[in-house]
Amino acid sequence: MKNLALTVNGRKVTAAVEPRLHLGDFLRERELLTATHLGCEHGVCGACTVLLDGKPVRSCITLAVTCEGHAVTTLEGLENDPTMAELRDAFSAEHALQCGFCSPGMLVSARDLVLRKPDIDDRALRIEMSGNLCRCTGYLGIVRAVRRVLGARKKRQG
Repeated sequence: MKNLALTVNGRKVTAAVEPRLHLGDFLRERELLTATHLGCEHGVCGACTVLLDGKPVRSCITLAVTCEGHAVTTLEGLENDPTMAELRDAFSAEHALQCGFCSPGMLVSARDLVLRKPDIDDRALRIEMSGNLCRCTGYLGIVRAVRRVLGARKKRQG
């Protein structure tokens, strides 16, 4: 066992963990933060995407012990985030949510994209979001939702 101290959704957390425990398992099983979905467990599908020090990472291939001293933010930690609120509304309006399995990782990745690349074109948007797999929506609603948020933000900025 190894002692681990990190911040999860703004709260200091300490735990004794096995060195091989993945962050996604730690979040779901130890912290009971179940919005982090585990799909492929190979870092391919993106359902497990969380923020590590503000940057998206795949929690299924990130060892919890490597997060020592860092800040992890899950979808639950973005509940009051204004950008996430815009994205949730847009995803709903554009029918970008179906079964919901990919949604947490998709929303976390979309938030990063909106904040990092406000002038992105549709082709680049699709490429950026291609690390998040969805078997239900066909991606059109997802692209429209992200585009809706980007357009609204641009309009507000003048």
